[in-house]
Amino acid sequence: MVVQPKAPGKPVSFASSKRRRNSFSIRGLYPKASELPPTEEVSVQPPIPFESLDNLKRPKVLIAGAGLGGLTLAILLHKAKIPFKLFERAREVKPLGSALSLGAGIAPLFKQMGIYDEFLAIAKPYNEMRIFNDKLKPEYTMDCSWGTTVGYPNSIVSRPDLYELLWRHVPKESVFLDKRVVNFEDDAEGVLLRCADGTSYQGDVLIGADGAYSAVRSHLYKVLKAKGLLPDVDDTPLPFHTVSLVGQTEELDPNEFPDLNMELCQVKSVLGSDNMCTWITLTTKKNTVCWMVIQYLSKSSSKSDDRFCNSEWGPEATEAMCNEVRQFKVPGTDNKVLTLGDYIDRTPKELIVKVMLEEKVFDTWYCNRTVLIGDGQSYRWHWRPECHPRRCHAGQLAEHAPVPNISDLDRVFSEYYLERYPVAKKAFENGQLFSKNLGKSMMSSVVRAGLKRLPRWMWKRMIIKMVTSRPQASFLPLVEEDAALKVVHQPSLHKTSAIVNNRLWLTKRMPVKSKLTT
Repeated sequence: MVVQPKAPGKPVSFASSKRRRNSFSIRGLYPKASELPPTEEVSVQPPIPFESLDNLKRPKVLIAGAGLGGLTLAILLHKAKIPFKLFERAREVKPLGSALSLGAGIAPLFKQMGIYDEFLAIAKPYNEMRIFNDKLKPEYTMDCSWGTTVGYPNSIVSRPDLYELLWRHVPKESVFLDKRVVNFEDDAEGVLLRCADGTSYQGDVLIGADGAYSAVRSHLYKVLKAKGLLPDVDDTPLPFHTVSLVGQTEELDPNEFPDLNMELCQVKSVLGSDNMCTWITLTTKKNTVCWMVIQYLSKSSSKSDDRFCNSEWGPEATEAMCNEVRQFKVPGTDNKVLTLGDYIDRTPKELIVKVMLEEKVFDTWYCNRTVLIGDGQSYRWHWRPECHPRRCHAGQLAEHAPVPNISDLDRVFSEYYLERYPVAKKAFENGQLFSKNLGKSMMSSVVRAGLKRLPRWMWKRMIIKMVTSRPQASFLPLVEEDAALKVVHQPSLHKTSAIVNNRLWLTKRMPVKSKLTT
């Protein structure tokens, strides 16, 4: 028997209120308590008496999707000693993509996970992004040298390298490859996940981390729609306005490509005038170049659009687009002019991919025992100045014992939504702002004109507001911030830290000590 959720699809009213959607604390991304919609007052449950935290029965978590979000969650659950199974539809791990910009927003969590030093070994810091026209004349430069102020450097890392780093820290006995999720059932007893090969798996919680076209979200929405519980805003296909061609070269000779000798990552963007394209190149610490071409469509499209054609997304279409853009000029060093073809020819064909760049934040994130994270609940976008981690409350799952029932999960997921929806929405808006900086529309021209004339102090203030949010896991030793600005931790960190310390005190262990920012 399926337990009916209290208000599935509309846990809170952020999406229906423009005032609430746009009102955020000036010191960070989290809404003030007074700005949150009214919710039922929830008291912290008294700690469960037991002699050892290790003897506590943990909920079994099923994770669909072994992308960056799924791997990160898997590592956190492993450290929290929560049993999990991670399902990936691919038969083998084959990380694709270009580059990511990561910095202060994710650094404390990486330190807690014990991977920050490994991250620095594959990441290359950068201080600026230079914009050129297609004649390779400098247009303007975006200053990104705020690392000292925020406590951590801004760094470029190739997506395949970051994926391999996370993959190394996931226990392989908990990973199941070649498992395409078909559907699932969840009720008061648990959740049953079914795969295309006929196998099924039982658990207590299902996490949908399987990308923009999430099978978990698709089935969840299908069930909610049949019951009349799915909001109209979520009953529409994912729109995309841009197409991207991305790749990463093999290791290059610095004598032939002098930009690789630079201590800082060279981030260069070229705005095409005779075409609807913008192209970006980024040097990496491994002497490779990540490159991407962004093609702006004249009209919005989606997979359900009559104009959509699958033949436009296969290997032949990828090769055709490579041929179309290979003559695009790229600024080199010492006035040396390169072309994208110089990089395309040095990129393994199997590592070049043509993708749609979808733009949407879904309003329905959870129901019963199922919850969405990452692209499953939000959007996918190309290179942006800061990536905010969007994670499920692994800390609350770790400390909510014994195995949670539907009511417990509804409260936990509701708090997760209340806390993360404003952050995801703001990150989405920031991504759109920076995409307009590189776009081809009239609005993009206006944004670029404004950025050229924007005082440095105002630009720095805008950026700092984006990186004051520093989520950390409450069940791991907290990282002390050493930044000139006052950072903001997620509200749930205070609550779960109090629960952890209370239980550690009962077991005569030393509590976790840290200065928490309210």
